[in-house]
Amino acid sequence: MEEASESRKKGPKGKKDDLFHVIHKVPYGDTPYVRAKHAQLVEKDPEAAVALFWEAIKAGDKLESALKDMAVVMKQLDRAGEAIDAIKSFRSLCSKHSQHSLDNLLIDLYKKSGRVEEQIELLKRKLRSIYQGEAFSGKPTKIARSHGKKFQVSIKQETARLLGNLGWAYMQKGNYMMAEVVFKKAQMIEPDSNKACNVGQCLMRQARFEEARWVLEQVIAGSDKGKVVKRAQDMMSELKLTASHARLGPHDALVKGIDQLLPVWGYNRSRRLPIFEQITPLTDQLSCS
Repeated sequence: MEEASESRKKGPKGKKDDLFHVIHKVPYGDTPYVRAKHAQLVEKDPEAAVALFWEAIKAGDKLESALKDMAVVMKQLDRAGEAIDAIKSFRSLCSKHSQHSLDNLLIDLYKKSGRVEEQIELLKRKLRSIYQGEAFSGKPTKIARSHGKKFQVSIKQETARLLGNLGWAYMQKGNYMMAEVVFKKAQMIEPDSNKACNVGQCLMRQARFEEARWVLEQVIAGSDKGKVVKRAQDMMSELKLTASHARLGPHDALVKGIDQLLPVWGYNRSRRLPIFEQITPLTDQLSCS
């Protein structure tokens, strides 16, 4: 009877503790990793969480999880460089199974810290492993996890995702020709209206305005995503303005500007050429100074 009574007393508390861990997604125990997760998720103290994750890594307490979680928290603290160094230092101690997710973390960290060359190199290596049949251990799909949820990712989806990231990285370098090629490959594998906008952006930056216009018109007409359509419409407005200026050379642009000012100055259009000749030496002096 006493044991049953004692069990009933402990029962509600046990359920309450279980509920706490479920809500906060905090593991049980009093190890460095558990304390780190408590600091991260319950106390909302990222600096303390990083210090405790370091303790867990050094102690070998859930090393892979501690390394990934610490990198995520460091990214939030704008300490992406430190996170990159930590992953490079300890990834050799992690299982082969975890290397894919560590690579994905590195791609995000390179992007966050502006280390575009390293991001491009890693993306190329990931794509090469897919082409050589080494990704996903040779399987067509794999189970991925995001925000605590599991979902399946196919080789096709992964290839399109990596190509999209690679195209964006090339855009950051100003290599719009290469970015265009990469985005178009991604579109061939898995069409996406946002990537189509990126193709349009690359074409605009190469002054291929008619091609860019056609791409953006397709997005506006065919996409059901309001945010993407708004982006395409904004880009279309930018395109019209850019194309209009591009049709005017530096000389023509200056003449057009003077034509607009002549009524203000009290001159008629017949005197445009003398006025232009008078101010040309001044503009030459300003450009030389």
